[in-house]
Amino acid sequence: MRIRRTDLALEARELWQEQAGRLTALPGVEAHDGLREGIPVDTVRILNQEGEQALGKPSGTYITLTLEGLANREEDIFRRAVQAVAAELSGLLRPVPADGLVLVAGLGNRAITPDAIGPRVHENVLVTRHLVQKMPEHFGHLRPVASVTAEVMGSTGVESGELVRAVCEKIRPACVVAVDALASRSLKRLCRTVQLADTGITPGSGVGNHRMGLTRDTLGVPVVAVGVPTVVDGATLAADLLGSDGLPDLGEGRDLLVTPKDIDSQVSDLSKVIGYGLSMALQPGIALEELELLLS
Repeated sequence: MRIRRTDLALEARELWQEQAGRLTALPGVEAHDGLREGIPVDTVRILNQEGEQALGKPSGTYITLTLEGLANREEDIFRRAVQAVAAELSGLLRPVPADGLVLVAGLGNRAITPDAIGPRVHENVLVTRHLVQKMPEHFGHLRPVASVTAEVMGSTGVESGELVRAVCEKIRPACVVAVDALASRSLKRLCRTVQLADTGITPGSGVGNHRMGLTRDTLGVPVVAVGVPTVVDGATLAADLLGSDGLPDLGEGRDLLVTPKDIDSQVSDLSKVIGYGLSMALQPGIALEELELLLS
């Protein structure tokens, strides 16, 4: 029997609890929730191989921010969302030297909106490597940041992982931040959540097109993953709506992926929140107002 498809550790934990029972202890996994800037934050830590087998994900820390207020246009939500993303990313980036070069890799296909999160975030990241190198007297106080957008292999003939690895070998960053689209099991989390993880990422996982992973093992440096669920698998959605334990056979629709009708505006909003949040995490001395001027 096929399992319900999700890239979110939070949902993988929920699925395990649904199958094993809410009161059953989940081995090798710690979880807690809280608030950051009024925004719900759920943290799942997979501690060992037992936890990996239970959730089907590598050991590490997975942080999920629920940005429900962004779609509802709550008061001051953009500022709060940016600051919450920046604060949680700062925690994952803490082991990286404060002046260490960081490479941002925007993964995905710019021509397909649900898969365009990575390239759109790339457009909203403050890049400083060239400024720090060429004019250190003016920009030496900034962390050097470089950014690339790794389009899909169908457009370039080059694996995203191969491209990012080649750039890493050339510029030797202290860390890579990879941004990509993900898949959720639930409509309520589509374009409503952002997952941060210190485990790396597999490009194309959100649309079922797994490629070479971007991890410490493949790139030789720590990799922080940022993902936004923009699609839900059709069979998984049908099972949730029907309250079924198994996945229905959709026949010709078995490869169907569902995305919100306003995906264009949601991807645009989330890309700006993530790009600004990432920039503030990498440049903690820059205020949001100053960042808006620099990126406008």
